[in-house]
Amino acid sequence: MKVSLTVFFEDPFWVGVFEHIEDGKLSVCKVTFGAEPKEYEVWDFILHHYYELAFSPAIETKTRQMADNPKRRSRNVRKQLENTGIGTKSQQALQRQREEIKTERRQISRKEREAEDQRRFEMKQAKKKEKRRGH
Repeated sequence: MKVSLTVFFEDPFWVGVFEHIEDGKLSVCKVTFGAEPKEYEVWDFILHHYYELAFSPAIETKTRQMADNPKRRSRNVRKQLENTGIGTKSQQALQRQREEIKTERRQISRKEREAEDQRRFEMKQAKKKEKRRGH
């Protein structure tokens, strides 16, 4: 299992993207921090809120096992620090999560609209019946 957090500025807020890779499947979660978070604030967020995060559905990804060479590790760390932004796989996972939330929201609003229409219909029917009774 590999978890990484990338914090970057996405105008006008600071955003953190958690990438969770397990068994060759990538899940992503996007968190908006607002103002630039300090390192201790990020640690606090991770410690207290990591298990509350809503990760996207998993998508297949390939991971390579790198040699455990200290120079290579330091080079990779330097590359990751220079690299700002998130990968395309992560963006695809976030997009899929947004689409799922959108369809859920549409279903909920459709049910509410149908319930409201049914309530209005029943009120109209009751009013019609009341008029026919003649006091």
